[in-house]
Amino acid sequence: MNPNAGFEAMLFDCDGVLVDSEVITNRVLCTMLNEAGWVLSSEDCLQLFIGKMVRSQKDLIEANTGKPLTDAWMEEFYARRNVALEQDVKAIEGAVEAIQALHAQFKGQIACASGADRKKIVMQLRIAGLLPYFEGRIFSGHEMPRTKPFPDVYLAAAAALRADPQRCLVIEDSVTGTQAGVAAGATVWAYHPPAHAVCSQADLAAAGASEFFEHMADLPQRVARASAVAA
Repeated sequence: MNPNAGFEAMLFDCDGVLVDSEVITNRVLCTMLNEAGWVLSSEDCLQLFIGKMVRSQKDLIEANTGKPLTDAWMEEFYARRNVALEQDVKAIEGAVEAIQALHAQFKGQIACASGADRKKIVMQLRIAGLLPYFEGRIFSGHEMPRTKPFPDVYLAAAAALRADPQRCLVIEDSVTGTQAGVAAGATVWAYHPPAHAVCSQADLAAAGASEFFEHMADLPQRVARASAVAA
């Protein structure tokens, strides 16, 4: 029996799925937006920007700060964000063990497909001890014609793995990312930890997530069960 009869490959988002980075990045972004004149809470900032490329929200930022979103501002954001991540980012609990198991189970047919810039993705995976499992199979929305919620980054990852997108399992935690996975034709499961979920289960379901799980450590067994049923 093929242990992966249900799926040919697994495609993972990065922030909030593999690494616990959302709050760190949001803290820097919220601080800088307040400094620029847009007074908003960290909670509102997270809801507005979760799963989205900051530069893609240019019109929203300029409307609320009354200032142009310049390359210099973005470079400062990236620099301050990277310092904070270097200091504080860590793997999602259970992610390292789960990825080790799934990398073996899928014979290396796993990839990281994130809306973030490549430098951030690689840095975070390195710090979290996950880079060896994804090296050579990292895809950035910044390098695609369109980023999430469009499917480009997931389609690129599937193509590189020579996998049918409809037989790929995507792991996401945001509405934007879930929409991207569904648009690619993949099955999307949502990582939804009750203590610090960034999106409601109802919103993720409306975006197309077909299953939910609360602990990353449970993922290999859940995938194995789903594959056994499909076989």
